[in-house]
Amino acid sequence: MSIHERHRLSVVVNARGTFTPLGVSRSSAAVASAVAEALPEFFVMDELGDRASDAIAHATGAQAGTVVHCTSAAITLAVAACMAGTDPRRIAALPDARDMHNRVVLPAVHVVDYGQSNLQAIRLAGAQVTLAGDEKRCRLEDLDEELDGPDVTCLMLVSSRLTSGEPLDLTAAVRAAHRRGVPAIIDGAGQFPRTADLLATGADLVLISGQKYLGSPTAGLVAGSRRLVQAVRAQGNGIGRGMKPSKEAVVGVLAALEEWQAMDRAKWAADQETKVTAFVATAGEIPGVVAEVVPDPTSLPLSRALLKVDDAPGLARELEAGLPPIYVMTDRQDAGELMLELLPLDEAEIATVIARLWALLDK
Repeated sequence: MSIHERHRLSVVVNARGTFTPLGVSRSSAAVASAVAEALPEFFVMDELGDRASDAIAHATGAQAGTVVHCTSAAITLAVAACMAGTDPRRIAALPDARDMHNRVVLPAVHVVDYGQSNLQAIRLAGAQVTLAGDEKRCRLEDLDEELDGPDVTCLMLVSSRLTSGEPLDLTAAVRAAHRRGVPAIIDGAGQFPRTADLLATGADLVLISGQKYLGSPTAGLVAGSRRLVQAVRAQGNGIGRGMKPSKEAVVGVLAALEEWQAMDRAKWAADQETKVTAFVATAGEIPGVVAEVVPDPTSLPLSRALLKVDDAPGLARELEAGLPPIYVMTDRQDAGELMLELLPLDEAEIATVIARLWALLDK
C-alpha cells in the first residue's frame, strides 16, 4: 500500500513548479536516505550547524551560512539579526524593537505574496516597513530617499518571477544601501541555482529555499557575511526558537548540497531543455493549442512550456478536476496562457498530461 493509499491522499501531477501547497519538490533517494539515517540519532546541534555553515559557504562562495526552518523564517530572522545583532538583551526583547533601528526599506515592486505577504514576514520580527517607489517602478532615487534615516536597519530586496513593475538593478540597489551604511538582504527563495549570482551583487545576506530546486527537506538557507550569519544563528535564543531547523532537515540539506556539487550541471540543464522542447512539440499538435518554450524570467537555468488556448481558466479547472489532478501555473490564465514546469515530472507523468490535454481539447 502506497503512502497516498495509506493516508487516503490524492496522487497529483505537479506541473506548477516548486509550489508549497503541493509539497514543493521531490527529494532524491540519497537525500531521503540521509534523512532516514539522521532520525534515530542524536547530534550536538551547534556542531551540526557549524558543518552546515561550512557546506553552504563552500557551495555558494559566501563567508558563512546557516539553516533555518524555511525561507519565510529566514526573512524574519535576517531582519531580527540586523536589529538585534548578537546582543542577548536585544534578542530577548524582540519583537519589541522600540529602542533599535527598526525600519526596513523595501521597494514597492518587491512586495510579494507566497501564501504569506513578505511584509508580514518582516513585521514578525518587530520591524516597520517603508516602501520605496510604487507598484510600477522603484528608482534608485526613491531608494536613496528612504534609506536616508537613522532608524533604517536594512534594505530588503526580492529576486523572483513574482515581483511586479520595472525590474530593479539589484547590484545598484545594494550599493545604494551600502553608501548609507545599511546592510542589504536579498530574498531569492526559489533561486538556489543563482545563489552565487545574488551574492555577487554585494548583498550581505541571501535567503534561499532548500526544498525548492535544491530538493532538501523543508529548510531555509541563509548565506552571506560571517557577522550577520552569526547574528541570524543567535536569534535561536529568541524569536528564532520557533523557527529552528530539525536535525533531519540540516542533514538533508548537507546531503542535497553534496549531490548538487557532484552533479554535471551542464548536462542537467541540457536534459531539462530537451524535456521541455519535446513536450512543446507534442502539445503543439493538439487542436487549439499554441505551445512555446519560455525561459525563466529571472535567469534560472530552466525553461517552461507555455500553452496558449481559448479558455485557459476553464482548461486549468478541468485539469485539476481529473484523476489524477494536474496542476499548472495559472498566473497568466486571464490572458489565455497556462505555464507548465516539467522539471519534477517523469516520462509517465508527462504522458499523462499530454493524454489529458488531447482528451479535453480534441472535441
